[in-house]
Amino acid sequence: MSEHRRKPSQPQGGGRAAARRAAQQSSGRRAAPSRESTASPSGAHDGEEPAFLSRADARRAAQRGGRRGGGGGDGSGRGRGEPGKKRLIDYPRHNKDGWQRWMPSWKQTTGLGVAFVGSILLAGTVSYALVQVPDQNLASKAENNVYYWDDGTQLAATGGSANRQVIGIAQIPAAMQNAVISAENKSFRKDPGVDFMGMGRALYNMAMGGNTQGGSTITQQYVKNARLGDQSQTLDRKYKELFISMKVGSKMKKPAIMEGYLNTSYYGRGAWGIQAAARTYYGKDAEKLNPSECAFLASLLKGATLYDPAGNPGYNPNATAAKNTDRAKKRWAWILGEMVKDGHLDAAERDKYTEFPMPKPVRQSDDLGGQIGYLVDLAKANFINNNTQGLTVEDLSKGGYEIHTTFNKNKVAQLEKAVSKVKKANIDPEARPKTDTHVQFGGASVAPDSGKIVAIYGGEDATKHYTNNADQTGAQVGSTFKPFVLAAAMQHGKRDPSLGPDQSDAQRTLVSPDKSVYNGDNKLKIKNYDGSVWTNEEDKEWLQRNDGDKSYGPIDLREAMRESANSPFVQLGMDVGISTVRDVAIAAGLRDDETLSKSNVPSFSIGVSSPSAIRMAGSYATFAASGKQNDPYSVTKVLKRGKPIYEHDGKEKTAFSAQIADNVTDVLKTVVEKGTGTSAKLEGRQVAGKTGTTDGNKSAWFVGYTPQLSTAIDMYRLDDDESNKDRKFEKMFGTGGQDKIHGASFPAEIWQDYMKEALKGEKALPFPKPEPIGEAVYGGGAASPEPSPSESPDESPSESVIESPSESVTESPADSPSPDPSETCKKLFGCDDNGGTNQGNDNGGVTGDPSPSTSESEEENGGADGGGGGGGDGTGFFAGTRG
Repeated sequence: MSEHRRKPSQPQGGGRAAARRAAQQSSGRRAAPSRESTASPSGAHDGEEPAFLSRADARRAAQRGGRRGGGGGDGSGRGRGEPGKKRLIDYPRHNKDGWQRWMPSWKQTTGLGVAFVGSILLAGTVSYALVQVPDQNLASKAENNVYYWDDGTQLAATGGSANRQVIGIAQIPAAMQNAVISAENKSFRKDPGVDFMGMGRALYNMAMGGNTQGGSTITQQYVKNARLGDQSQTLDRKYKELFISMKVGSKMKKPAIMEGYLNTSYYGRGAWGIQAAARTYYGKDAEKLNPSECAFLASLLKGATLYDPAGNPGYNPNATAAKNTDRAKKRWAWILGEMVKDGHLDAAERDKYTEFPMPKPVRQSDDLGGQIGYLVDLAKANFINNNTQGLTVEDLSKGGYEIHTTFNKNKVAQLEKAVSKVKKANIDPEARPKTDTHVQFGGASVAPDSGKIVAIYGGEDATKHYTNNADQTGAQVGSTFKPFVLAAAMQHGKRDPSLGPDQSDAQRTLVSPDKSVYNGDNKLKIKNYDGSVWTNEEDKEWLQRNDGDKSYGPIDLREAMRESANSPFVQLGMDVGISTVRDVAIAAGLRDDETLSKSNVPSFSIGVSSPSAIRMAGSYATFAASGKQNDPYSVTKVLKRGKPIYEHDGKEKTAFSAQIADNVTDVLKTVVEKGTGTSAKLEGRQVAGKTGTTDGNKSAWFVGYTPQLSTAIDMYRLDDDESNKDRKFEKMFGTGGQDKIHGASFPAEIWQDYMKEALKGEKALPFPKPEPIGEAVYGGGAASPEPSPSESPDESPSESVIESPSESVTESPADSPSPDPSETCKKLFGCDDNGGTNQGNDNGGVTGDPSPSTSESEEENGGADGGGGGGGDGTGFFAGTRG
C-alpha cells in the first residue's frame, strides 16, 4: 500500500474515545489524572495520553451534552450550556440566571392561560348541565317560626305557607309586570337573564371582603327568591346562581320568569308573592289592582322595611311611618313616570293617579290575637336588630327559626288582667262617648339585674289595635322625668355662676337632695345658671307654673319630688345644664332618638320627651340596680333547624355610682310612702316610683320598681285610625268619670294590681341604704333653708313674659279645666291644639323641638303630644326601636 493511502496513526488518547472522555468530564465525571504532563501541545508519541482535546472537539462535545440535559458540573443541572437530564417542563428555566430564571416563557404562559380557560369552560359546562331550573311552587313552601316563653313552652308559631299563593301570569296585571320592568330591569324582555358586569362586581366585592351586592336582573332575582334553602352571601352561592340564571334564561320563556319572580318576591308584612301582597295591602285579588297600586307594590321590592307607609321603626330607626310614607310616595311617582317613558303607560292614564294609593293598616293574623302579636313583633325586632349574620325581616319570614324569648307567661297574663280590670270598671265609651273613646293603656316590666323584658301590655288586641303601646306610644312622660334631673345634679353638680357654661365637675357643687333648697313658687321666673333671666328666641321670659298654681316657697329637693313641684326641678335643670340632664337620661337607658327632645328649653326637665314604656321601665331599673344599666331585651337565643345562630350577649354598663342611684331610689321611696304615689304601695314591700301627668291632661304615667322588678304604666287618648292624617292626643278631662286623670289614679292602680301578683311568692327585699351625697345649694332665689319672702313675678305677664305649662303631676283633688288658650297661642306662634313640643304654656308656648311626626306648631299644654302612635324609642336593640 502506498504511503499516501495509509491511515494516519491517531495520537494516543485522541479521536472519538478522547471526545467521549471529554464529554464525560463536562457532564460531571472526573477523569483520572495522567501520570505525566505533556511537554508540548503536539503531544508525545511515547505512550502518554494528551491532557486535553482540541478546542473544537471539546466545544462540540459540550454542545452535545447540553442538548441532552443541561446539567452542571455539580450535578445540579443549573450550569448554562451544560448537559443533563431533559425535563418535561423547563421551570425554573435552566439556561437563565437571576430573576429571568423564574420568569415563565411565552410558551409556558400561553399554555397556562389555555389550561385555565379550558378548566373554567369545562366546569361551567358541567355546572350548567347539572343545575336545575327552580320551581316556584316548591319555593313558596316555607317553614314555621316557633316562639317560646321563658319556660320553654310554645308561645306562637308563625309563617309557613299561610300567606303565600301562586297564581298564573294571566292573573297578574300587565301594569304590575311593566311596573317592575321599568323599576328593576328595563331590558328584561331582551336580555339573556344575566348581568355579567353586575355579577362580576358582586363576586369581586365578596372576594375582597367588601359588602355584598348584586347587579341582578329579574331572572337573577327570581333564582335568588326560589333558592329558599340557601340565602347565604357566599361565592359558592353566587356561582351556582349564575349558572342557574343562565339556564333559566335559555330554557324558560319570559312570561314564565316574570310569573315566578312576582310569585316568590317578598312584599313586607309577611306577604310572599303578588297575590298575598294584594290581599295584605289592598284587600283585593292581584288581578284587580290598578296601575297606581301596582306602582306602589313594585316600590316595596326595593325593601319593604323602608317603603311600607305603616313604618317599621322596630326594625330600623329610620323607618318611621312619616319617613316611609315620604319615600314610598316618591318612588311610586317615579315608577309611574318611568312607565310612561318606557311606553308602558299612557300619559293621560298616568295623570289620573294624582293621589297616593295609601294601603290598609297593618293587621295581625287571627292566631296572633291578644298580646301574642305584640310579643312576637317585639321579639322579631330584637333578633333582627341584634343578630351578627345580617339576617333581615325577609330572611326571618322564610321560616325555620326557633326564637326563645324572655317573656313570662304568667306575668303577661297578670298585666293584661290588671289593665282589663281598670278599663272594665271605669272606661265606658257608650256612656261617655266624648271622654272615654280612644282610651289607650301601655305597660312594660323589666328585670333590673339583667334587662329582661318579662311582660308588656301592647293594647287591647294585636288584631284590632295595631300599634304596640308598650313600644311606640309617643306619649309625654311628664314628671316621671324628674329623677333624671336629680341624678344629674348629684353626679355633675350645680354650675358656678361666675364661670363659663362649660364647667368641669370639679368646678361645680354636687347637690344634696336633703340639704339643697330651691324656690317652689308658682309662676317662678326661670333663670340661666349665671343668674340672667332665660328668654326664648323671641326674647320672651319664662314663668314656670306648678300644678294647681300652688306655691311651695323654699323647698328641699326631696320634698319637691314628693309633691311633684315643677319650678324647683325646672330651675335645677337650668343650673345643671339641659344637655347634661339629657346625657344622664341616656346613660340611664333612654334612647338618643326622636323620642328624646333635642330642645334646650326649661320644660325639658319636666318631661316633654316621649320614651316608650319599655324604655322608662328599663331606665328606672338602672336606679333599682344601684346604677348598673342593662339594655332591655326580649330574645335569649335563636336556633335554625336546631343549630344555634344567635345568643344574647348583654353588656352591663355603669350609668352612675351606687351612691347616686341609691339616693334617687331613697327619694322616690318618699314619693310612694307619703307623696303623690301612695296609691302604688305594696304591703310588706319597699317601693320607689314617680307619678307623671302632662298639662292639658293628655297623658298620665306611673313608673315604679322594687329591687326585683321595674314597671311602667301609661295612659292616654289617641285616635286608633292609622289612616287618619290628623291623629292627635286628646284631653282626658272627664275620662273614666274623673275630673282629671293623674298618674296616681288609673296608671298607679294598674301598677299596684300587677306588681302584687307578679311578685307573689318572691322574697321582699329592701333597697340599699344610701350614703350621704352632695352639699347644700340654693336656687331659684331661695337664699336659705328657712322660708323667706321671694320676689314674685308679675301675675299678669306682659307680652315679653311667658307662663309655662302647669305640668300636672300633683295628685291632689283634680282641678277643673283651665280656659282653652289656643287662640292666644295661635296669635303668638301659629300653634294649634295638636302641636309639637311640650315647651308651651297657656299663654303661648315656646318654640322648641317639634316632634317629627307632628306639625311644628306649639300647643297649650306645651307637649309633644301631637302625632300618631309612632315614634316609640325602642329598647336597647332597635335603632330607635324595640326591645
